[in-house]
Amino acid sequence: MADDHAGHVLDAIAAALGRLPRSPIMHYPSERGLAYEDVTFPSADGVPLEGWFIPAPGSDRLVIVNHPMYFTRSGLPSHLEPWKSIWGPSGNDIEVDFTPDLAILHRAGYNVLTYDLRSHGLSGTGNGGIASSGIFEARDVLGSLNYVAGRADTRNMTVGLFSRCLGFNATLYAMTLAPEAFANVRCLAGPQPVTEEIILGRVLAVAGVTADPVELDRRVRLATGIGFAARDTRSWAKQCTVPTYVYQVRDDVLTVPEDVQTIFDNIPATDKRLSWIEDSTARWDGYLEFQRRPGPVLDWFADHLST
Repeated sequence: MADDHAGHVLDAIAAALGRLPRSPIMHYPSERGLAYEDVTFPSADGVPLEGWFIPAPGSDRLVIVNHPMYFTRSGLPSHLEPWKSIWGPSGNDIEVDFTPDLAILHRAGYNVLTYDLRSHGLSGTGNGGIASSGIFEARDVLGSLNYVAGRADTRNMTVGLFSRCLGFNATLYAMTLAPEAFANVRCLAGPQPVTEEIILGRVLAVAGVTADPVELDRRVRLATGIGFAARDTRSWAKQCTVPTYVYQVRDDVLTVPEDVQTIFDNIPATDKRLSWIEDSTARWDGYLEFQRRPGPVLDWFADHLST
């Protein structure tokens, strides 16, 4: 029976990576009194991406926001089924609404571009819908930078990136693909980067499954064609030369602090900072940290996006 349970959990994880289950757009900037523009633009490889542009008249500063895996630009309704059953065992059965974050950034004087990564939200499906830990999603990050550079009203703005989890991983891999695309990026705020092998192992542990890492890697490769060796966030971090602020729930049950520390240590930028969120084991608390305590990230952007 135990083997049957383990096999079922492994199959479910592999299936989710092989074809990402989407979550819906549940909130809109208008709920926060924000005027916004629905925008669509292509990824670097042509996948259509859907997003919001929130203008801040008179400002020449812009923040591009990249979301976590399974989320959308608006967050994740993990207080509702089926997401509650998926994430509840790890203590993450609360809603994450990112629209307060957009309002905070706007009030601080930033134009904001936020969008759904490929195979998430309302954006197009790319690469058959597989999750690649940032490898293919990096093309979306590059697409967002190309879009900003091509708009008449944003091309001369100073740019900062606010990239969470998968969004952070994708940003790091994009830096390995096209470092020149980041010439106008002044800084990065990166909550909760993660190595795929680590988070999947922790998901299994929360589910009460002890799995052979080799077998887990085999199933991931069968479902996606991309094994753990290629999903190397720690190595990608070595290409990040922009000022970077990383923060993380220290006791997050879905990762280990050593993984985040290694990613941070591998970033060669001399201007970098790592902060730990204490007294929680819930990963979602890291995603909600900015709207609860926006000061550190706002200070980071203010220090680096001033003209």
